[in-house]
Amino acid sequence: MITRPEAPAPLSRRGPRPLLLHLSLAWMKSCSLSAASLNWSSAWPSSWPENKTEPPPLPQGFDEILRADRALIAGIAAYRTAPYIRDMRDPPAIWEESESRLLDYGGTGPSVLFVPSLINRAYILDLMEDASMLRWLSQQGLHPYMLDWGWPGEIERQFSLTDYIAGRLERALAAIPGPVVLAGYCMGGLLSLAVALRAQATGAGKLTGLALLATPWDFHAADPEGAKRIGETVPAMEAMMQFSGTLSIDALNTLFAMIDPHGVGDKYRDFAAQDKTQARARRFVAMEDWLADGVPLAAPVAREALSGWYGNNTPSRNQWRVAGQVVDPARLNLPAFCAIPARDRLVPAVSAHALASRLPRATIIEPAAGHIGMVAGTRAQSALWHPFADWVHSL
Repeated sequence: MITRPEAPAPLSRRGPRPLLLHLSLAWMKSCSLSAASLNWSSAWPSSWPENKTEPPPLPQGFDEILRADRALIAGIAAYRTAPYIRDMRDPPAIWEESESRLLDYGGTGPSVLFVPSLINRAYILDLMEDASMLRWLSQQGLHPYMLDWGWPGEIERQFSLTDYIAGRLERALAAIPGPVVLAGYCMGGLLSLAVALRAQATGAGKLTGLALLATPWDFHAADPEGAKRIGETVPAMEAMMQFSGTLSIDALNTLFAMIDPHGVGDKYRDFAAQDKTQARARRFVAMEDWLADGVPLAAPVAREALSGWYGNNTPSRNQWRVAGQVVDPARLNLPAFCAIPARDRLVPAVSAHALASRLPRATIIEPAAGHIGMVAGTRAQSALWHPFADWVHSL
């Protein structure tokens, strides 16, 4: 059960984070649309007839803009006052190191270690009773485990990607008895790929397969200039990172907003029109709580990921190294499963396909879902959970 004081709850929710940024983006969008639609010759007061006391009607399209703004505010208000509170109890931990825990979801059959991103909370894979990929898999003849990275404490704030991969992740993997399928989600897929290649290089036969769920590779494939701009933000954030040792949650969310500036506004407008008693609306609130309940990123990792991955596209150029070794997916001999959501705005499909195309033994699925919806949405069971379980059993 989540008991952290910063965990979202009704009347204390802070999302969408950072709120001022998303309101500003929505305002800028409205201003640009209204400027394009205004007819100044009819709207300017000097053009009104002398016998008119009422202003002229709003220009065509202006009422739609006002409705969109009202819908955004209504959606945010409805989210912030929704009664939902996550009350899922964590399964037992079989291994712990500092803030990190290896959670055992039980079950029989092949063991699968899920590796989430370092940025968001791990529980997106165990979101709620009817939206938990891990609890569902444990009933389907699999034995899932999840690495919960935890909050970066004093030790983790000094970590590089190599420290996380060649250190903590490998030690968590070693704590699981017998053969294991490794499954990485988003950034966790990159970490898992690096671990799989390191295990192969040392001759360790523990891994039987690698699953990459919405995992980026070619960071310049969809929008090279946008990715470079993200990399160029690092010097401006150095003072913040040197002060706290991390890149803050709101700074990270601001960077994500650069990828999809109006995505948050659009989804809250949609939420305003939803029936709040339906399962879809409850799932939306749970997902938004998870997004608002983020984790800061260790400063060395932030520099490496933003400057290296986004700025210089080091993975796709075979320049990303872990413990001195290039991470080259073409060298992986394991069976691989690549889930590439077709409507992913955070990790464009073309970026993930660049990784899948380099894996010699890849099975590829393309769910009609988004980045989060693929793992925890209302159609996640058919979109990802079933195909993934079938693939693991086929091994």
